[in-house]
Amino acid sequence: MDKLLVIENVEPIQLLGVNNIKLAHIKQCFPKVKIVSRGDELIVSGSRTDIIDFEKYLGLFLSHIEKYGKLTEGNIDSLMGVEGESIIANDEGEGVIVYGNGGIVVKAKSTNQRKMVAAVMKNDMVFAMGPAGTGKTYTAVALAVRALKNREVKKIILTRPAVESGENLGFLPGDLKEKLDPYMQPLYDALRDMIPAAKLAEHLEKKVIEIAPLAFMRGRTLNNAFVILDEAQNTTEGQIKMFLTRMGEAAKFVITGDITQIDLPRRQPSGLVHASHILRDIEGIAFVYLDGQDVMRHRIVKEILTAYERAGKE
Repeated sequence: MDKLLVIENVEPIQLLGVNNIKLAHIKQCFPKVKIVSRGDELIVSGSRTDIIDFEKYLGLFLSHIEKYGKLTEGNIDSLMGVEGESIIANDEGEGVIVYGNGGIVVKAKSTNQRKMVAAVMKNDMVFAMGPAGTGKTYTAVALAVRALKNREVKKIILTRPAVESGENLGFLPGDLKEKLDPYMQPLYDALRDMIPAAKLAEHLEKKVIEIAPLAFMRGRTLNNAFVILDEAQNTTEGQIKMFLTRMGEAAKFVITGDITQIDLPRRQPSGLVHASHILRDIEGIAFVYLDGQDVMRHRIVKEILTAYERAGKE
């Protein structure tokens, strides 16, 4: 089989060397795999197992460059030995999802985050529900970036319902994009951790990555895409039905939300709550619930959530 791999986050010459001298050394380490370089792309041919093995070590090489700014033939030999085997074993055991900018390693850090990753791998549609700070959105974006890098999808679509939490978008200055961009900021922040700024700008310009309010999804069929609906607790029943029925061929949908922070008008039922009741038994749809034990923000956040939960019960 053949697979196209893209050299991201580093300059190709840092990996391949002048006149591909380092690529020649890498080829010697993988005699069962044919490797052809074209700019920032590598075309890899071989058995599925050998290509998967090559991808793991390619990730090590790129991460080493990001962390240390260089990759020597000696580094390649070390990473191909016990050092690399140890890193791969630790990464697989610790739930690494994707390698981000500046050596950032994005991984599932809690039991329920790991359950979320496993659910997305096994199902076409996953609902991830839990309080603020549990990593729902960040994990979902990381999974989307990994799917895009691995050519499992052709685009990423990130969307939110345009519901203000106590503020009115109409009073903000600027055009529609300028009004909505601050509201979409958590999605931009996550992407900036995982994709180099220039590459992210290119993806946004070419619509490889789309960030748009939920209303923009109406009438579309979303094929070959990893689609995330964030803040889904603020959808109405009609809105979430519209969104879920946009699913096309080879698509992956992740819906995240916190049913304790619903900003809809009074007496307006949440579409996320309704969907969680009626879609539970459909094959291919999974529900993952995160809680205070998954909170990855400041220690005080966990205590705040606990206090509010206690007050609600009282």
